[in-house]
Amino acid sequence: MFDAYPPRLRTRLLALRRLILDVAAETDGVGEIEETLRWGQPSYLTSRSRSGSLIRIDRVKSGDGAYAVYFHCQTNLVPGFRKRFGDAFTFEGNRAIVFEEEDEIPLAELRDCIARALTYRRRTRR
Repeated sequence: MFDAYPPRLRTRLLALRRLILDVAAETDGVGEIEETLRWGQPSYLTSRSRSGSLIRIDRVKSGDGAYAVYFHCQTNLVPGFRKRFGDAFTFEGNRAIVFEEEDEIPLAELRDCIARALTYRRRTRR
């Protein structure tokens, strides 16, 4: 799944993958994560618990060395992230948090975003 990426980008995407899986394991009610390809992108779903919204990771097509964590654009996830962490991240519309290869990733904030995505359905069903 990650072999087609250039080595530096692959390293960063694999770090995001590890972060998503770690956050899922540490977040109550999320359970097992299904890892698959959606639209040709590594994707993470809460298929069993159905607690969250799809998360995808990939290079940014228009950016040299840029990569992103993508969220479902018809949720209020990214607008909420922008409100909470507007200065910490670069956003692409209402669907992604974008990083450049050399960026220092604010891990605490990104962990919170991932946890919110992985529990989105559970929180909105209440």
